[in-house]
Amino acid sequence: MVHKNYSHFDSIPDGSASNRLTEGCLVLEGGAFRGLYTQGLLDTLMLYDINFSCVIGVSAGALGGMNYVSGQIGRSARINIGHRHDDRYVGVRAFMNSHSILDVGFLTEDRGILEPFDRERFGDPARRFVAVATNCETGEATYFDRDTCSDIYLAARASATMPYFAPMVEIDGVPYLDGACSCKIPYEWAFEQGYKKIVVVRTRKADYRSPTTSAGVNSMAQRVYGSYPNLVHSLNAMNAYYNHQCDEIERLHDEGKLYMFAPSEPINIGKVEPDVERLGDLYWLGCYDCMTQIDELRDYIQA
Repeated sequence: MVHKNYSHFDSIPDGSASNRLTEGCLVLEGGAFRGLYTQGLLDTLMLYDINFSCVIGVSAGALGGMNYVSGQIGRSARINIGHRHDDRYVGVRAFMNSHSILDVGFLTEDRGILEPFDRERFGDPARRFVAVATNCETGEATYFDRDTCSDIYLAARASATMPYFAPMVEIDGVPYLDGACSCKIPYEWAFEQGYKKIVVVRTRKADYRSPTTSAGVNSMAQRVYGSYPNLVHSLNAMNAYYNHQCDEIERLHDEGKLYMFAPSEPINIGKVEPDVERLGDLYWLGCYDCMTQIDELRDYIQA
């Protein structure tokens, strides 16, 4: 049953984005249910008729980005907020179906209980979509392009498969986990691909930096994934690399070489946050931050 005992759920916008494209690459950080911030921002971009020609996302960023590419305004928020307490999505039945406490397939598969995902529009060759997952054998990021990978939906599932909480996802015989294990914000890929306009959406405040990996986490990675030494190395190094990425993104934003959105307020949301009021507030914060910066964004795009 959809849970609606929170404010402003019925105000979440709906409808379809236009077919007008904006040249550039949208880079979406993950963060599990912190992704509600990104979903509010993406819905607002669509309402302002800004539909980037390329989207690359990690974990929750990849899942939200799929709905942006399919042009379905509000769909991500209605699912993530409205079904947060549906145990087919988060809970016992999710675990029975996917061996994970959160069934990512709930977002992309047509199970007759959600507004259908527009696969035809998502597959529009005029737009590019890339999901980032971590190759557990090499410990490195793999960039699954919708137009070339064997199953982009499975790749998106892999991108959002949290280490320690869910089993690896096998694609073409190779095991994968959450893209954040190796690359939390894939802005470098966008530069390497030659995009001139790059917009990064973070799910932490601009000044946030992760604590460096503790000995206990090192021990956990070794204990759980000891047969994948390259993955263990990536897990041990990921926070330091993330902090480096954040420093670089701030510098590039200040130099006008990319545009960064980041929450205007601190984000204190759990990975599987149960408080739907807080999730709703986070969605509307993303909407607000986008609206207040829309003129700056347009100036950057048009420069």
